[in-house]
Amino acid sequence: MSSYLKFLYPGMHIKRWLALLLLGITLISLGIGYLMVQMYRTQTFPWYVGYLTLQFIDRPVRGAMFIAVGAVVSSLAILQLNRSLLAPFLTAGRDNIFDIIHQHRYRQRGPKIVAIGGGTGLSTLLRGLKEYTDNLTAIVTVADDGGSSGRLRQELGILPPGDFRQCLVALADVEPLMTRLFQYRFTEGQDLEGHSFGNLFIAAMTGITGNFERALRESSRVLAVRGQIVPSTLENLTLCAEFEDDAIARGESAIPKAHKHVRRIFLQPPHPAAYPEAIRAILEADLIVIGPGSLYTSVLPNLLVEDITRSIRSSRAAVKVYVCNVATEAGETDGFDVADYIRAFDEHVGPGLFQYVLVNSNLNVNLPESSEAHLVMLANRVVDSGHTVVMADVIDPIEPRRHNPKKLADSLLKLYYEHDHLSQLNGHGRDRDAEGVLARVDV
Repeated sequence: MSSYLKFLYPGMHIKRWLALLLLGITLISLGIGYLMVQMYRTQTFPWYVGYLTLQFIDRPVRGAMFIAVGAVVSSLAILQLNRSLLAPFLTAGRDNIFDIIHQHRYRQRGPKIVAIGGGTGLSTLLRGLKEYTDNLTAIVTVADDGGSSGRLRQELGILPPGDFRQCLVALADVEPLMTRLFQYRFTEGQDLEGHSFGNLFIAAMTGITGNFERALRESSRVLAVRGQIVPSTLENLTLCAEFEDDAIARGESAIPKAHKHVRRIFLQPPHPAAYPEAIRAILEADLIVIGPGSLYTSVLPNLLVEDITRSIRSSRAAVKVYVCNVATEAGETDGFDVADYIRAFDEHVGPGLFQYVLVNSNLNVNLPESSEAHLVMLANRVVDSGHTVVMADVIDPIEPRRHNPKKLADSLLKLYYEHDHLSQLNGHGRDRDAEGVLARVDV
């Protein structure tokens, strides 16, 4: 029970110092009391002092009254001091600093999670996970060459900032207005039209700091990002696809526009070096999450960086999960079921990269009639693939083609701690209180 309470209330160190403060105040009060008794016995006071000190009341009753009044006055003083001094640190929905400290300490003790992907899928995942842990690392694809990112990549020679911008916004702990500012896209201006402010901010930060990696770190500091965001590689990559008719498309943005079945994708140059911080995060991770996101243009490009895949395989302690998309994507995965997604991984990076496949179980939703997408179905042949399939309702009822951040994070944390709990029973678990966290996860 004590370990459970320790996890739920990791701010117990605060109680220790509060107890020490109370002891100090008690000792000071005791010293003052001794001095007053000495003065009472050796000095002569005016007659009215007896009434002011309630000498006409018995000493036990007097003591109880002073203690009660002192407790009320102290409580009022602490409450008002809390409101006055800590008001700048309070956010909407939290009216005391202890709630903020508790949440901060809780997230600090959270598992080390690495999320690999890109695009909207990765930012959705991060938005949910950041409520459970600050030990987050997002490994982002650098193959984007379309839109504002493509233009900045071509004109300035920097890595495409679009996916990094979305991750920064997802992990930021700032006011909603700042989030809207980073996502704002210019609709006018010959050179500005189509650019998002966040992309331009990262490009400007790259110019100020001298390199893209430092620009990400400084941007994360400005936005109070929980965790870190790193590229899978720093090399200037071109993503290519070979289709079933032997045609070749070059460039990430060209692949879905071809509307053909992809036979394989590959990188040019073919053997890019992985970013060292990405490798370190993977090897230290407790949980590695691959996806969700566009299979061929967001998720797999990271894994084609050979050292990234090699590091995932080398991580023995981590729980490895692939989050399958809830809906197919026109031009990439038309007609795919869960088995087709797994087959694509096996063909590109070999089998056995992950242990679990998280699949949406809620099929009672209707996609927009104008959409070419279809809900991804579970095929019987997945059972023979060597992966453990975990079914959960992770769909967003407002946007049924996508995952809901909270549902997805809850499902992943539940899977992680259940796996960890079983490992502890078998003598291989990490020193964590799984039951305490499962009590917090609403699935």
